[in-house]
Amino acid sequence: MKKVVKFGGSSLASAKQFKKVGDIIRADKARRYVIPSAPGRRSKTDSKVTDLLYQCYDAIENGAPYGKIFQQIKERFTFIVEGLDLNLNLDFEFRKIEENFLAKAGRDYAASRGEYLNGMIMAHYLDCEFIDAADVIFFDEKGAFLAEKTNEELVHRLELTERAVIPGFYGSLPDGTIHTFSRGGSDVTGSIVARAVHADVYENWTDVSGFLVTDPGIVENPIPIDVITYKELRELSYMGAGVLHEDAIFPVRVEGIPIHILNTNRPQDQGTMIVENTCRKPSYTITGIAGKKGFCSVTIEKAMMNAEIGFGRRVLGVFEDLGLSFEHMPSGIDTMTVFIHQDEFVAHEQQVISYLHRAVHPDAIELESDIALIAVVGRGMKSARGTAGRIFSALAHARVNVKMIDQGSSELNIIIGVRNEDFEAAVRAIYDIFITASI
Repeated sequence: MKKVVKFGGSSLASAKQFKKVGDIIRADKARRYVIPSAPGRRSKTDSKVTDLLYQCYDAIENGAPYGKIFQQIKERFTFIVEGLDLNLNLDFEFRKIEENFLAKAGRDYAASRGEYLNGMIMAHYLDCEFIDAADVIFFDEKGAFLAEKTNEELVHRLELTERAVIPGFYGSLPDGTIHTFSRGGSDVTGSIVARAVHADVYENWTDVSGFLVTDPGIVENPIPIDVITYKELRELSYMGAGVLHEDAIFPVRVEGIPIHILNTNRPQDQGTMIVENTCRKPSYTITGIAGKKGFCSVTIEKAMMNAEIGFGRRVLGVFEDLGLSFEHMPSGIDTMTVFIHQDEFVAHEQQVISYLHRAVHPDAIELESDIALIAVVGRGMKSARGTAGRIFSALAHARVNVKMIDQGSSELNIIIGVRNEDFEAAVRAIYDIFITASI
C-alpha cells in the first residue's frame, strides 16, 4: 500500500510540530511520500515564513534594509533544526538564498524557499531522499502547468524510490526559473505526486479534523463530514465553503484516488474522506450547507416570453457584453431572473437596464439587492422525499422569507435565496431541521 502525505504550514511551524508529523509518518509504513509546506504561524501574533520571505525580497527590490527580516527567517529554521537535534547545517543554503535575492531571482523564487528548506529538514529528519520540486514539477513559458510532462518525470523518478520528500508549492519554467502554483500550491503538489505513484490514498494533514457540515462561525460545534464525494465538494466550494481548491483535486480525481483530510494535532480523529463515489449510505439527508452574501437580482417580465425564440440568449448576451457573470437564473412562464454579484453589478446597473430594453423589449424590469444564496448539498437528497418542503418549513418557522429556490437536475443540491440579514438564521434553521433533529 502507498500513501502520499501532505502537511500544511501549521503542522510544520516548529520543532514540536515536526515531531508530531514524524510520529504520524512512522506510525504507518505506507506513508512513503511526504509533501511539506513552509512553516506557518506558531501563534496568532506570529508570521508565516512565506510572508517573511516576501517581505525580505520586496525590501531588497526597493533598496530598503533587509537584514533583520532575513535574520528572522534564518532563526525560524535554525530553531527547528536545533529542536530536532539534527546534524544539519543550513548556512550554505542561506548564503545561496541571499545571493539570489540580491540578484533579483523573482518573488516566486523567494516564496518557494520556505517549502524548499522545510523539505530538506524533513528529509534529514526522516532519513529519506530529498527531491527538489524544481526538478520534477514543470510549467511552460507562460506559467501553465505541464501535467503530462510532470507526471512522466515523477513516474520515472519515483518508481525506484522507496521513500522521498518533495516540497510543495513550486516547480520550474523551461529556463529553470522557479515558478509557484497560484492557489493551494502544496495541496496541488501532493495530488500530482499521488497520481504519479498510483497512491492508494492521498492524506492531507492540517489543523482541522476534516470538513464540517457548515460554518462554525454560524452554527456552534457543527458535526464533521465523514465521507463526501467530489461532486458534493465542488458544490460546497462553489458557494464559498473553505475546502480544497479544485486544482488540488483534479489529478487524483482522474485516477480515482481518495483524499483523506486529517488533523496533525488530533491524529486519532476520523477526518473526512473525499471519494469519487460511494454506495455507503450517508448519516444524514444533507452533506453540507454553504453560502455567500452580496448578490442582487434582475427580474425581466414580458408576456409570452416563453414563446419568443432566443429570448434567454439575448438576455444573457447583455450581461456577457458588459463582462458580468451570473450565478443562477430561475424562470417562470413570463419572468426570468438573473442573480449576479452586487459589487460587480452596481457600476453597470443603468447600462444593464437600457441594454435589456433594447435587446428584449420587456414589460418591466425589477431590481432587488442585498440577497444571500445558500447551497444545501447532499447525495442523500436523491432518495429522500420532501427535502424542499422541510427546508421551506424550517425557514418559515425561523421567520425567514425565501426569495428564490432552485434545484439542479442531479438532485444533489438546492439553492435558496434569502435577504442578507436572514443569512445566518437561515443556515441555522436548515442545520437544525436536517442535523440537530436527527441526532
